[in-house]
Amino acid sequence: MAAKASTSKKTATKTTASKSTATKTSSSKAGGKLMRVLSSDDASFADEWQAVCDRRVDSVLDVEQDVARIIAEVRAGGDEALLALVKKYDGATLAALEVTDREWDDACDKVDSADRAAIGKAAMRVREFHRKRIPSSWEMREEGGGFMGQRVRPLARVGLYVPGGKAVYPSSVVMNAIPASVVEVPEIIMVTPPQPDGSIRPEVLMAARVAGVHRVFKMGGAHAIAALAYGTESVPRVDKITGPGSVWVATAKKQVFGQVGIDSEAGPTEVCIVADRSATPAWLAADLISQAEHDELAQAVLVTHVKGLVARVQEQIKKQLAGLDRAEIARKSIQTRGAIVQTKSLAESLEIADQYAAEHLVLAVEDPEKASKTIQNAGAIFMGHYTPVAVGDYLAGPNHVLPTGGTARFFSPLSVEDFMKRTSFMKFEPPKLRELGADIMRLANVEGLTGHGASVELRLQKIRRARREREAARDLEL
Repeated sequence: MAAKASTSKKTATKTTASKSTATKTSSSKAGGKLMRVLSSDDASFADEWQAVCDRRVDSVLDVEQDVARIIAEVRAGGDEALLALVKKYDGATLAALEVTDREWDDACDKVDSADRAAIGKAAMRVREFHRKRIPSSWEMREEGGGFMGQRVRPLARVGLYVPGGKAVYPSSVVMNAIPASVVEVPEIIMVTPPQPDGSIRPEVLMAARVAGVHRVFKMGGAHAIAALAYGTESVPRVDKITGPGSVWVATAKKQVFGQVGIDSEAGPTEVCIVADRSATPAWLAADLISQAEHDELAQAVLVTHVKGLVARVQEQIKKQLAGLDRAEIARKSIQTRGAIVQTKSLAESLEIADQYAAEHLVLAVEDPEKASKTIQNAGAIFMGHYTPVAVGDYLAGPNHVLPTGGTARFFSPLSVEDFMKRTSFMKFEPPKLRELGADIMRLANVEGLTGHGASVELRLQKIRRARREREAARDLEL
């Protein structure tokens, strides 16, 4: 799941120039419908499709300097500065930053029993999924005294950023915290913006409890990232920060990278659906809307070779938007960022979807398992007509923190590996260094690093000297 908090009042965004151009050139093809329609037969298709694929957005606001100032304030002023920034940006006057045990208990008691059960079931399934592939340490020994391997350990302390304020995202808590909990990170810290009265939504604290979070702090924005990165009197410094947020949060994470580790940058959410004749238009429309309702900058794309689906899906979108709580957001997303691509065949549809490298790829086709084997680039694949994106967003098991903006070509979903570090080790006994030393020195000389070679040669001299002494001792005995 991508950055849900990008609709913050503090976050003004715009699409790239190429995106705007593509919207203008394609609007006439939409025939007055909500979504523009592209055809792979058109001469202009390659450029128009590339504009759709170039979906990352640029911020209208230049927040770099403001974020740097906030970070500096937190570093210099500690808790006092942090409390002032929480009041200024989060709108809450706090006596203390950390959620107390009593607050946590009382909040969990307020959660509806059915909601508590649903959160618990989601946590259980996500935990079970992530337990399947925990990396382990390994070692190997070679003849002659070579010993090497890798030790895998959890990070000592991690910080999880969970968007909040007016919104409530217990699913983000579950997805970020459980991989860290599964590998037994000793201390899992969560930060989230408080409500005006200084409280945290009960469902969020309930999710934190079942997901294994150890401590929760009431703060959001760049100041929360700064506190996690550098520490204050009450907020401990962490080793890595994960979780989506506004442009302020994303910018702060980039600025503190190097002091701490961060996850990949989260952009607006997106879905690409490949559909054939077996797909249901109403379901396709619902799946497109389910991502569009997140954010005006979300992108929903349908790719199909079935011409009749195009108009029917458009009709269903108009019908379903009429009764949607977040209709204004979804409509703007669909009109300005959405697209329907009409292709010549299912094979071409799959090829185009692979080029798009979607965060969420839905295969609404007759044989989704076969189709999925042709896909190289996707954050998560939802196979078949009964697997909407919502299944993965909440409790299927795989993580919903996924690469966006086409980065599925080289990034992967959040996993246990993100909360672990690997250390290589090696040991050579004299026979092994004698076996490989000459080649090491040759490679060092190729690179012009003669000091490297000398460090080996000095040891080889001792090995040769010891060998000569042993041979001389044997000769004396004879």
